[in-house]
Amino acid sequence: MSQKHNTYLQLVKAVPKSLQLFLNVCLVLLALILAFLLMKELIEFLNILLTGSTSDYKLFLANILIFFLYFEFITMIIKYFKEDYHFPLRYFIYIGITAMIRLIIVEHDHPINTLIYALIILILIVSYFIINITPLERPVRSSLLTKKD
Repeated sequence: MSQKHNTYLQLVKAVPKSLQLFLNVCLVLLALILAFLLMKELIEFLNILLTGSTSDYKLFLANILIFFLYFEFITMIIKYFKEDYHFPLRYFIYIGITAMIRLIIVEHDHPINTLIYALIILILIVSYFIINITPLERPVRSSLLTKKD
């Protein structure tokens, strides 16, 4: 009975570790893909600036915001690894605000939609403010995942 129990405990500990490893590998691959796309946007900026091929400032601003979205996602992945496998909520809020600003710049033909996007930005900013004034409390880790000395 003790041997079965020991094997069961090892399996219970191995499953989360293997899933965490799989998640980490996938996030590293995603970060590499995002870094490639970030470099592609940077090359496109240089092309637009050097050739002066377009005078459409909306397209240029939309590309800048896409650049920042890639940048924020990569930063969020870096923070995930630095903060002990935890995604800070404020980075999702940054990404949401940037995405809504991009929508306002690109698709501002309908005033009602623009107003809704602006209200969403306001809600995200209020959420960010609430997160910053509340004390930082981390959840207690499960006893299965903690290291025993």
